[in-house]
Amino acid sequence: MSGGSGEPAAEAPPTTGGGVRLMVEYCKPCGFESAYLELANAVKEEYPDAGAEVPCEKRGAFEIEINGQLIFSKLENGGFPYEKDLIEAIRRASNGEPLEKITKSRPPCVIL
Repeated sequence: MSGGSGEPAAEAPPTTGGGVRLMVEYCKPCGFESAYLELANAVKEEYPDAGAEVPCEKRGAFEIEINGQLIFSKLENGGFPYEKDLIEAIRRASNGEPLEKITKSRPPCVIL
């Protein structure tokens, strides 16, 4: 995910076995690291070579790109993606199928 500074990325993001580049940008000060780790663990079960972590300072962000295409935005959806939806998007990308934005999201927190 580009920071808009015009500077090139230091290194290419990791790819899955199917050549899919996955980038996850999240707000670490917001406490979203645990959501990232939960999602990353589920993805790595299916795609061991997948995953890139990009903590950022964009307040409230949890953004996921596949091959440079934004497929999920917490800023737009208000929650976090379901693991199965992200894994399906990675599968589609690795098969060369077109990607669609993930619009379903789970709430950021649950109050009991």
